[in-house]
Amino acid sequence: MKIKTLSCVVKRAENVGIIEQDVQYDDGDQYQTLIRLSRGGICGSDLHYYQHGKVGNFAVKHPMILGHEVIGRIIKTNSPNLRINQKVAINPSKPCHSCKYCLSGEINQCETMRFFGSAMYNPHVDGGFTQYKVVDNTQCIPYPEDIDDEIMVFAEPLAVAIHAAKQGGDLKGKRVFISGVGPIGCLVVASVKALGAQDIICTDISQRCLNLALEMGATKVLHANDDFSEYAQHKGEFDVAFEASGHPSSIERCLEVTKAKGTIVQIGMGGNLPNFPLMTLIAKEINWKGSFRFVEEFNTAVNWLASNKVNPLPLLSATFSFKNFEDALKTAGNKNDISKVQIIFS
Repeated sequence: MKIKTLSCVVKRAENVGIIEQDVQYDDGDQYQTLIRLSRGGICGSDLHYYQHGKVGNFAVKHPMILGHEVIGRIIKTNSPNLRINQKVAINPSKPCHSCKYCLSGEINQCETMRFFGSAMYNPHVDGGFTQYKVVDNTQCIPYPEDIDDEIMVFAEPLAVAIHAAKQGGDLKGKRVFISGVGPIGCLVVASVKALGAQDIICTDISQRCLNLALEMGATKVLHANDDFSEYAQHKGEFDVAFEASGHPSSIERCLEVTKAKGTIVQIGMGGNLPNFPLMTLIAKEINWKGSFRFVEEFNTAVNWLASNKVNPLPLLSATFSFKNFEDALKTAGNKNDISKVQIIFS
């Protein structure tokens, strides 16, 4: 079965377009499903590929389809657990299932992970900003017909947030500090609240983001230029801090306000920290943990969205047709006014 499809691609920094491709589905292939994509969300990594032609050290060397926050309907499948026309959220992770991390259940650490829309390998791994895509059956997570697509597109970023929240341990009754409340930080707010956090204090340089954090469940918000000294008393006031900006000053503040023997979960990606306050980390015996993508939390995210345990819609800023892909990317790049931008494919 061969289908002509239009795909949104990035060729190099600030060079995007729509190309026509063939998508082939073979009934004889094991464990595969053909999806007609309906919606996708633009992520920060998509913007990095568009604006800079790379994410970290992974540069775009040839045309690559972007996108890893996508949902759609099943066109064809050989899975007994899936059905034609069923709505599914697409897990963009395709681990090898054979390395030591996959075998121990830590698939987000897979040594050869093939993640949608990534230039890590050459040839690159195409993403989901396309009309049709063949995926593994296990990447398809069904959700109810009556759940709006604009809600379920948040499954992937919510999965990232839930995984980060769980890195903080048992949050029931805990005081939580979140530094950096862009889309992921705001979804962390909703996640830690759903997991039982008692107080959720947030900070950011953007008042718009702080207002969104309140809508997502924050107890109190503070501008990054405010005085945090009361929270630094007695070696810190918070049981767990989530650093979601990657800025050195934000990391330092988290170290100041997290209590001795507390936990800091590092989500934000920044550069090197030549003046890192290592002595504070040591003296307060802080647990500093990284958080990367997700494991079973993708399924959890689908369930939470389907049951309205988390409402992500305050974060949705704009919607575009995929034919206006570059306009969508430019709009998403306006961080002063925009949180999340979605693209409609069908």
